[in-house]
Amino acid sequence: MDPFDQKKNAIVEEISSTLNAVKDASPKGSIDELCIPIIKLINSHKDLVTTSSCSGRVSVFIEGNKVKEQDNVKIGGKGDGGNWLFVTHDKNELELWYKDYKFIYGQSSTLDLPLSTRYILFKFEPLILHIKCRDFSTASLIYQTAMNCGFRESGIGVNNIVAIRISIKLDIPIGFLTSDNEYSLFIDENYLKLVTNLSLDRFNENERKLSQLYSAIEENIINQPQKEEKVWESKKDRAERMKKEGLERQKLKNEEKLLKEKQLESLEKLEITNV
Repeated sequence: MDPFDQKKNAIVEEISSTLNAVKDASPKGSIDELCIPIIKLINSHKDLVTTSSCSGRVSVFIEGNKVKEQDNVKIGGKGDGGNWLFVTHDKNELELWYKDYKFIYGQSSTLDLPLSTRYILFKFEPLILHIKCRDFSTASLIYQTAMNCGFRESGIGVNNIVAIRISIKLDIPIGFLTSDNEYSLFIDENYLKLVTNLSLDRFNENERKLSQLYSAIEENIINQPQKEEKVWESKKDRAERMKKEGLERQKLKNEEKLLKEKQLESLEKLEITNV
């Protein structure tokens, strides 16, 4: 079996298991519901397979512990003790989400905060879709289709993997973690509500662009005639095939030569008879 087909079969099998309530390796543990239709569409093409996806999410992230490196301070990530305070891929879970947390509002001054301060970040991260393609020409077609739909952050990486992305993100520092592990915000509740509404607008735009991308892939790629599939073969199989084809060609040449000799012989007999 072709290496691409082997990889695709393994991925499709894993996706099928995930859809049947078996958790995958992502933090969420499952495929976002909004992504399922386009994943099925893409995977129906013999030269395409999705490797990862996210339909978009809102998260409130607390930075990890910061480490000083020479004259700089390394930003604290999840591996440094950072964690999500809130995260959702569902826009219906956004309304009044902040009511579940004991925020201290209105800490407007940040001038006296030390470099080691762990900030609280409000983020909206839009759709991202990774598609592995059989060859570069197919990857180019997917890339161009995405670009035409407005996914201007897209690109083609190694192994013909296309990353489809759009730049409608939010990344806003809204507060910090105090020494008493309290959530102290620079903003008031009304501003936090505004930021939440902005992310809701982006969720809606995200869905619209996802629908547009689905239609474009369906029209320009899935519904177009697919090129004839090349059968993968090992070196041994190729050598045997070429040997067999060579013998067939030689056999045809011998038959053509024999036919010409018989035709020539018949002509000679005909000339002798006429004389």
